[in-house]
Amino acid sequence: MEQEIALHTLWRTAATAVGALAFAACATLPDTDALIQRHAGQAARFETARGALSARQNAAILAQLKRKSGDIDILDKQIALEQAVNDSPLVLGNKVTLLQDGAATYPAMFAAIRSARDHINLESYIIEDDEVGRQFSELLLAQQARGVQVNVIYDSVGGLDTSKAFFERLRQGGIALLEFNPINPLTAKGPWMINHRDHRKLLLVDGRIAFLGGINISSVYGSGSIPGGSRKAIANTDGWRDTDLQIEGPVVSEFQKLFLQTWKKQRGHPLTAKQYFPALQVQGQDIVRAIGSTPDDPFSLMYLTLISAIGNAEKQVHLTHAYFVPDPQLRKALVAAAGRGVDVKLILPSYSDSGLVFHAGRAHYTELLQGGVKLYERSGALLHAKTAVIDGVWSAVGSSNLDWRSFLDNDEIDAVVLGPAFAQKMEAMFASDLQTSQAIDLPGWQARPLQFRLKEWLAQLWARLL
Repeated sequence: MEQEIALHTLWRTAATAVGALAFAACATLPDTDALIQRHAGQAARFETARGALSARQNAAILAQLKRKSGDIDILDKQIALEQAVNDSPLVLGNKVTLLQDGAATYPAMFAAIRSARDHINLESYIIEDDEVGRQFSELLLAQQARGVQVNVIYDSVGGLDTSKAFFERLRQGGIALLEFNPINPLTAKGPWMINHRDHRKLLLVDGRIAFLGGINISSVYGSGSIPGGSRKAIANTDGWRDTDLQIEGPVVSEFQKLFLQTWKKQRGHPLTAKQYFPALQVQGQDIVRAIGSTPDDPFSLMYLTLISAIGNAEKQVHLTHAYFVPDPQLRKALVAAAGRGVDVKLILPSYSDSGLVFHAGRAHYTELLQGGVKLYERSGALLHAKTAVIDGVWSAVGSSNLDWRSFLDNDEIDAVVLGPAFAQKMEAMFASDLQTSQAIDLPGWQARPLQFRLKEWLAQLWARLL
């Protein structure tokens, strides 16, 4: 089972023991209003596999998007903001496939791995030594034996429950392994930064296919989200609801850059020379931007991107998120959008693998409901997805949660997809999740038991660490 929060609690305790100075130097969230204002006013720019387009071509693409989606601010303002703060371009000509749950994602990953001819790059917060983990290891070892170079990054905290023998077998098979920010200070390759974790989930095959989203390598995703599930989903392999993307096309090179940057920053051994950046051709009509957030940067790129997108929304903001501990700026953005008539709906978990995160998020329900935000809790499965669809044209899927830890302490990876065709698929998925969710109304919420209120109050004390 994925135990992200349980593991986090273990090492948070260790970090606390280091002393108050460890937290005195913690990063703070940026002033989003100031940053958005500073980077406003640029013209949208797009790229293809052959490079940047002319000003006339950029304008034509933007006009076409508006014709299909309506003349909405998010296209002008959001694209300008994203390109101002992010080195990764908005790339045309991609094919994006929406994958729901492990039942769809793992077979697609396995097929891609089997098709590899040059190299495989895998980065995952958790790689478990269970049935699914062993399926991955067998495939990766087989490809390595065939001459396909396999490079793997795993997080030190995420790997706490995985046996050393599991990773050693991969290493003995020739696979290049990199442990991200070891929790053992004696093995750290730089400053000991126990709070900085690699929460990304990324698989790259031959530099041509990318998978990313919320799904770790673990058997908990084996049977997907099953209607009628229960809290027993936490303890067995049933009922996890998550979302991933399979991407083919020119933007894959941007995700490849992010993997290689992490390998270099973590001082991994020099990688075997392979064709990491092959010539990429048009594969579809989707417009995609890769967003890699890291505490190495002045602020989280995905945090600023999402708050700006909510601020530019005119019609709908539909978010599905597993770990919801919103900071004041995010809460302000959601309430402000609802106040100007935007349909703001959030699908959140009805139970969680972390009581702290669950109740810390619920502590803000009253404020959000009073501000016009519509809240729903997903039943029948343990929600682990991290997705957004705004104004029927701007979509995001990735590893970033709506909590302080994700925006301040973690390396995260997300994809923004522009266009109504993909957004329609996202909306259909949102509507399906909505059917198995319970609406939270203000009168009913205010009448909740005192024991819930007490848990929320206590959980809030830990909000910054969640």
